Amino acid sequence: MSESDVLIIGSGAAGLTCALKLAQMGIRSTVVSKTQLQSGATLWAQGGISAVLDHDDSLDAHVRDTLIAGAGLCDDQAVKFTVERGPGVVRWLKELGVAFTLDSGAANNAEGLHLTREGGHSHRRIVHAADATGRAVETTLAGVALAHPLISVRERQVSLDLILDEARERVVGAYLYDRNSKRVEAVQAKCVLLATGGANQVYLYSSNPYGASGDGIAMAWRAGCRVANMEFMQFHPTILYHQGSRSFLISEALRGEGAVLRLPTTARCPRTRTTPRSRTTRTPSGREPHRARGGVLRRAARGS
Repeated sequence: MSESDVLIIGSGAAGLTCALKLAQMGIRSTVVSKTQLQSGATLWAQGGISAVLDHDDSLDAHVRDTLIAGAGLCDDQAVKFTVERGPGVVRWLKELGVAFTLDSGAANNAEGLHLTREGGHSHRRIVHAADATGRAVETTLAGVALAHPLISVRERQVSLDLILDEARERVVGAYLYDRNSKRVEAVQAKCVLLATGGANQVYLYSSNPYGASGDGIAMAWRAGCRVANMEFMQFHPTILYHQGSRSFLISEALRGEGAVLRLPTTARCPRTRTTPRSRTTRTPSGREPHRARGGVLRRAARGS
């Protein structure tokens, strides 16, 4: 049985960020990925990261927009916590080397970043790397992690279940299936972090990669953790449908820059550039998905 200080299951933005933060404190960690390290839902994200960087914007406005879009279902303290830390996270990613799109005429933000807009936002506050922000973030985090002496990586290893110490009522590791050797190994750890993403593969339509299958949620539940709020599945409101290919995501930033949705009659869909995704997906009847020429605009699960 091999051992690690911290075993991080999942190699997306959450898992890699945790590994890097632990390394800053001198703590060794092992990151486990189902496939290659640079994989998962983070890699597929297009639009960008919302953060208050414009001088004309404010944290209070961002919090207010989020609570309105959340239709009264948000945890106020969680929203405030996340919004307040947004600018610092963007600066940290920029320092790591994420190549965000710059704007030479951006007089309103000290970072010189190009800010776009997405549904639900009253200001331009979306930092992006062209239209492949997730790829820029994931590849940068992965590159830094691979070069760090305190971070080990296990690729093409699938987490099967957590190892429990019933007497001490705690998790002490995980069983990993190596896809190359076809063997199962027990990996011991002082701490296990589940950063496995969502369970959107239970949906017929999804813009996420196939690996987002709820493994971590299932392992946590079997270990005795409480699982709640499963109805709060993040989704993307627009995908491009094609009979001969898998549907893929169409960035919300398009609406933020003025793109419009149209119904089969070519009539303009009654949704604006600031309409949150939960409302964007509702048709006038509130039941059927919108069908547009050349594609189907559906409520597509995107992980949690």
